[in-house]
Amino acid sequence: MPAIRVWDLPTRLFHWSLAVCVTALIVTGSVGGGWMDWHFRLGYATLALLLFRLVWGFVGGYWSRFARFIPWPGAIVHYLKGQATPLDSLGHNPLGALSVYVMLLSLLAQVVSGLFADDAISYTGPLVAYAAEDTVSFATWYHAEVGKPLLIALTALHLLAIVFYRLVRGQRLVAAMVHGDRQSDIGAPASADGLRQRLGALVLMAICAGIVWWLVSLDASAGGY
Repeated sequence: MPAIRVWDLPTRLFHWSLAVCVTALIVTGSVGGGWMDWHFRLGYATLALLLFRLVWGFVGGYWSRFARFIPWPGAIVHYLKGQATPLDSLGHNPLGALSVYVMLLSLLAQVVSGLFADDAISYTGPLVAYAAEDTVSFATWYHAEVGKPLLIALTALHLLAIVFYRLVRGQRLVAAMVHGDRQSDIGAPASADGLRQRLGALVLMAICAGIVWWLVSLDASAGGY
């Protein structure tokens, strides 16, 4: 069957960069101590990646756009009943789409809460000075007691799903996210993945990194730690 470009290069780079950052965040956050400096840096990088993905979900390749994988309840039910069409599974299938939204929202909540978290011992988020005491207390509690175990659970579930689809469904999800193509003869549209799209993504990523840098720099202007 012919190959269709499903995942454009910016989406693939985002995916693997996010995987590295999340893994390193879990490790550095668990070890603590001197590794917390890297934990903060990785958190800033993750926030920049998430901002990029939020915008890329509207202007990126065809299959990377949020409009292409909305997890409608009816679509999820049909997929679980085995009634999905081949087109439903070319990009993110309905169940996978739901997991993507949950993961992105959970990560966004985690990194934002980290900006306002303060354990009063070893670390202080860069935006603590701009938040009320109750907000800082809630952010600190959520970041450590809710967001962290939730993120670990979602990561484990994601890995188990990859293994399940490989062994039970015979789908090589990892390979598709490496080279970007999936084989299909259903005549589906391909994601644009040319030089123009890649340069546009590079500019967008730079803008997102600049926004995060500006947010973090507010710490110094507020006299924070």
